Amino acid sequence: MANPKIEAAVATFGDHEIISPENKLRKMVTVKPTLAGDVDPVARAEKALADLSAEFSTWMASECERLDKARRAVAAAGFTAASKETLFHAAHDIKGEAATFGFPMVAVAAESLCRLIEHTPDATRIPVKLVDQHVDAVRAIYREYAHSDAKELAATLTARLRVVTDEFLVHENHDRPDVLEQIMGPSIAPE
Repeated sequence: MANPKIEAAVATFGDHEIISPENKLRKMVTVKPTLAGDVDPVARAEKALADLSAEFSTWMASECERLDKARRAVAAAGFTAASKETLFHAAHDIKGEAATFGFPMVAVAAESLCRLIEHTPDATRIPVKLVDQHVDAVRAIYREYAHSDAKELAATLTARLRVVTDEFLVHENHDRPDVLEQIMGPSIAPE
């Protein structure tokens, strides 16, 4: 089946023009009819994901252990460039993987820890207790996820973590209105 050539087009209006460039990728795509018995690629991908889903809980447990290990390194030696990076990446990976692994509420607590690390100008000023609260929240939400009220408890816990983290970030960035606006929104920045 031949693909039609799409050429650049210009639409002119009273005060502006819209230029739509030629879609050169269109020439590279061919439409192949599926044969009887061919499995839809999306269905094949969903099946592969379902086959892997038995491993998700183990992988999330491993990620939580990695986060806990990073937290213990910070508690033992304080925030160094390496320990900060390790803790941030462990939390960031959980934030990105949690929904795929079937634990979306875990991502919220991990995201809060990422915000804390990312937006604190001097990481050595982050209280280890606040880091502990985030890591403990991630681990508790993961551990209790199967219980019927876990999602409500996780929502309450992560909302409180967000408030405490925001209060800390406002205090640490009180003289940086541009940063406050970036992390908290325009309403928090002083006028």
